[in-house]
Amino acid sequence: MRIRRALLFMPGDDRRKIEKGAALGVDSIIMDLEDGVAFNNKPAARATIFAALREVSFGRSEKLIRINPASSEFYEDDINATVHAHPDGYVVPKVEHGRQVQEISSWLLTAEHKHDWEEGSIALLAIIETAMGVVNLREIASSDPRLTALIFGAEDLASSIGAIRTPDGWEVFYARSKVVMHAKAFGMQALDTPFVSLAEADNDHLIAETEQALYMGYDGKLAIHPKQVDVIQRVFTPTSEQIAQAKRLVEAHEQRQRGGTGVFALDGRMVDMPMVRAAEKVLARARAAGIAV
Repeated sequence: MRIRRALLFMPGDDRRKIEKGAALGVDSIIMDLEDGVAFNNKPAARATIFAALREVSFGRSEKLIRINPASSEFYEDDINATVHAHPDGYVVPKVEHGRQVQEISSWLLTAEHKHDWEEGSIALLAIIETAMGVVNLREIASSDPRLTALIFGAEDLASSIGAIRTPDGWEVFYARSKVVMHAKAFGMQALDTPFVSLAEADNDHLIAETEQALYMGYDGKLAIHPKQVDVIQRVFTPTSEQIAQAKRLVEAHEQRQRGGTGVFALDGRMVDMPMVRAAEKVLARARAAGIAV
């Protein structure tokens, strides 16, 4: 599965910003047609994104488009105006029912057949950011094989339930946990909500929030400014010390297995299969980031 440590939003109506984002080396670029674009500028934004997909070099960055919600009057035009430039995927906001994912997937399949593209080559990522979306997570997560990730959206969810956002985020912690649990239960990536403050003084808070997402099982986090990208991608990339420790543990486990030993002690700690699997995931994240292990 494609690595998605940081996913950077860029307004779809600003070619210069899209080009800037494409040059950053971020894992994914999300060209936005929803909140980042005024109602009267959406047609121009669609044309800008279509041209950028054809003309801009994105390097290794994944090319995603956030469309308007399936409940809006805009999303059909969003897809029809951009799909023929073959983006890597669409980010669907405010998903509340599995049928919304299935309907969009059907349109994408039609486009893939028309252009003789591989079936399923255009991914879908669903943002869970309403009370109904959280309630229907099982239905959404199991809706379509094209769905590769669930994204948690804290700000809209807080608005949906009348909660007040706090730095600790306890008001949305249940939903944040439920999103990652369902993503992993159905073999998908879990991507965390953006950190909305752009103040330099809040950099430590960004690091702490990103680290908490990593500890919870998230695979990446949305970014709303280029300066957040390096911080987020660094947190989701294992350090050399973590890689060395994981390799040592896995190698010790394999050696014990060959000798007929199950649970064993290493550095004063008992090692069993959950710890081995955790170490294997550290090595898998390193390989996905292009680090030789």
